[in-house]
Amino acid sequence: MEPDHRTALVTGGSRGIGAAIVRRLAEDGYQVAFTYLHSQKAADQLESEFSGRVAALRADAASVEEMSGLVDRVVEQFGGLDVLVNNAGVFSNVPMWDATDAEFDRVVNINIRAVFLASRAAARVMGDGGRIILIGSVNGDRIPFDGVALYGMSKAAVAALAKGWARDLGPRGITVNCIQPGPIDTDLNPADGDFAEALKPITALNRYGKVEEVASLVSFLAGPESGYITGASLNIDGGFNA
Repeated sequence: MEPDHRTALVTGGSRGIGAAIVRRLAEDGYQVAFTYLHSQKAADQLESEFSGRVAALRADAASVEEMSGLVDRVVEQFGGLDVLVNNAGVFSNVPMWDATDAEFDRVVNINIRAVFLASRAAARVMGDGGRIILIGSVNGDRIPFDGVALYGMSKAAVAALAKGWARDLGPRGITVNCIQPGPIDTDLNPADGDFAEALKPITALNRYGKVEEVASLVSFLAGPESGYITGASLNIDGGFNA
């Protein structure tokens, strides 16, 4: 599974963790397609960093049609698909009594349904030895504060999908794993932001993680040395769940 002439797709890849994953896989030698929705300037900049080997594709994770056809677009452009990283997602911080039907649907459609649609399409075109990587969250295991039930539910579902799909795809040598980040320093949740003082002490290392640290784990799971790891939920959380 050498990266030369191999193709990866990263959903939600224009910013934060997603952009770090795109850069790392491109540096590893993959052709990389990634999706974005609103951040066109950031997407264009990221695409321009790698001459012809990285392609930005606009796609709405909430759209059944767009997510169902996404893999076909990648195959048409790059000739195949070997690694799928389901990174696109939304956060929800609403207490139960204020959560609307629309908020429930938003979280489920983007954090669960989009993962299902992209992964199903990918599994249909991947050759033996492919990789499907889901970006979950430590909140799928533990929620130490209020208002995050819907988000935690969606990320617990992602971890369960990884276990089940590992069984479905194991006979083909396709591995499926879930990475569960803890607090990571991004523009949406900066290490000096509003939540930092509450989140840092929960970790054993008393710090936020770096997007590059998550990307390194993705790189390992996408590569040949991880071939006997599947159905796993791997925390990268500084001891948040210790």
